[in-house]
Amino acid sequence: MTETMNAWEQGQYGPASGVRPAQRPMPQPGRNEVLLAVRETALNAADVHLMAGEPLLLRLVYGIRRPRNPVRGMDVAGTVVAVGAGVASARVGDEVVVELPGGGGLAEYAVAPVSRLAHRPPTVSAVDAATLPMAGGTAWQALDAAAVGDGHRVLVLGASGGVGTFAVQLAAIRGARVDATCAARNRDVLEKLGATVIDRSTPAVQLPADTYDAVIEIAGRAPLRALRRLVRDDGTVVLVGGDDGRVLGPVPRMLRAALLSLGPRRRIRSLAATARPEIVRRLLELAAAGRLHAVIERGFPFSDAGCALAHAEAGHTVGKVVVHGGE
Repeated sequence: MTETMNAWEQGQYGPASGVRPAQRPMPQPGRNEVLLAVRETALNAADVHLMAGEPLLLRLVYGIRRPRNPVRGMDVAGTVVAVGAGVASARVGDEVVVELPGGGGLAEYAVAPVSRLAHRPPTVSAVDAATLPMAGGTAWQALDAAAVGDGHRVLVLGASGGVGTFAVQLAAIRGARVDATCAARNRDVLEKLGATVIDRSTPAVQLPADTYDAVIEIAGRAPLRALRRLVRDDGTVVLVGGDDGRVLGPVPRMLRAALLSLGPRRRIRSLAATARPEIVRRLLELAAAGRLHAVIERGFPFSDAGCALAHAEAGHTVGKVVVHGGE
């Protein structure tokens, strides 16, 4: 194995135009870690936020002046090529999926904690599997936060992105009736996933009140009181991202939501999704059974990873963007 590898890196926070191809030292797995040959990397809004270093609150965790890990890309499907000390649940040659802490996926190789790995079934392609950890995991956790179940009526606001396309499918799998908002050009995509589509230009205040058991708002900025009026008594609104102020991001809105939820009848919950490999395993099972499908707008070769980041940075992606083949 060589001493260096190809990667895409940024020297400082900023736009995608500042991300450049580079030679980096080959990473080595430490205790309870594995080394992966990266096969596919799916991009998320979180990668764009971390690339820009905004909201500024992120920098307290990921680096004040520059990102501690200069390589973006957190959702990876890859092959285990080496294992560190203490690793018993993975072997060289295993095909796995993982959400990397902080990034590292836009490279030929990446180190991952063994505790975060989910083994990829052979019937699920690497490209589909790479889309699942963050977007699918966030959708799953949002539906859990709203206790979505059989017979419920669910509204997904901003449903055409990665989280939204998975939320629509997972809600339907749970037996819910799903309405979803999106731009007119994306209507066919959402209808094929089983949603009744509402044009996204319809303000929340014009949607029917007291209608839904759960409302999942993705990266939105609708007035909180307007969202709360949409749910029935004992219903729940779940906020996923959104209201991205430059300094604190969604935190002020989260605090307002908490204050509005002090009463017992209609709750507003702000979701802080976390890496949950047990959920990824469930998502992979659904994908292997043909019940869950990745919506992939576009794939980029590794040589065009900078263009992939720019595409994600521009917003309005339908489903997911994937970078193929770092190895």
